[in-house]
Amino acid sequence: MKTTRYFELMRQRADRLTILDAWITQVVEHPVCQQVQDDGRIRRWARIEAAEGRYLRVILLPDGETVHNAFFDRRFTP
Repeated sequence: MKTTRYFELMRQRADRLTILDAWITQVVEHPVCQQVQDDGRIRRWARIEAAEGRYLRVILLPDGETVHNAFFDRRFTP
């Protein structure tokens, strides 16, 4: 999995330590929703059953494969 330095730093936060690489891959490969931001970055969401059914948002760079951020999105509704 390709990542940015920002992602590596954010991943050290206490609220993000439990996010598994497999979950990030699941979101990247099988999103339930996708949006492209004005800057070209791609937002993808998927429900993670193993995380109490919460939705994980993954932000990708415009290349569609480099992970820039990942976090549970409390505001997302499918």
